[in-house]
Amino acid sequence: MITSRDNATLTLVRKLLRGRKHRDETGLFAAEGEDLVGAARDAGIEPVHLLVAGETVDEALIGRVSTLAHPARAIGVYRRNDLPSGTRETCLALWRLADPGNVGTLLRTADAFGAVVALSDGSADPLSPKALRASAGAIFRVPLVPWEERPGRCVALVAHGGPPLHELELRPPVTFLLGSEREGLPDDLATDCDKVTIRLPGAAESLNVAAAGAIALYEASRRADEDATP
Repeated sequence: MITSRDNATLTLVRKLLRGRKHRDETGLFAAEGEDLVGAARDAGIEPVHLLVAGETVDEALIGRVSTLAHPARAIGVYRRNDLPSGTRETCLALWRLADPGNVGTLLRTADAFGAVVALSDGSADPLSPKALRASAGAIFRVPLVPWEERPGRCVALVAHGGPPLHELELRPPVTFLLGSEREGLPDDLATDCDKVTIRLPGAAESLNVAAAGAIALYEASRRADEDATP
């Protein structure tokens, strides 16, 4: 059992939880909480290190490294290269999404609808503690594909000016392109895409990007189900 605050594994976990630079340099990341550790186990992804309060590490020590308000009782360290790979027929492409909560939520949404996720440079780290929690374990099931390998035709979701989403052909393979929370999509990025707008009958001027991504994936899934019905 780890009983020293200067233990090398504890030091590694502390660095992985607090800085993207160390995650990028080592190719490792830390997932806090029994739910995330369980999701990794269910996906067949083995930890490099596993800290369990009262079993492999002193309970007070794991509380000191945890970033949670109520300290995690389990923290696993994993290799980024062990995460799922490959592609699927539907993709969410996220352009410079800065909020890790939105990134994690969209990973969870992609998991629900059998999609993959592509992240542009400048996006929040999907392996940060906040993104991992928001993903609810989806990070261990949803492939992250390189930006340049987005599948199929591109459908750009724009807040205003596009035809309604329900009018566009969405036969897979298809990639839904979503822009940053504040600036949306740059014009040059969406030039080669079909642009669509989610119609809002209420008073709100726009949707949160995570809500927009969920609606787009639901619509694509609904169409696929209709097409599959004899």
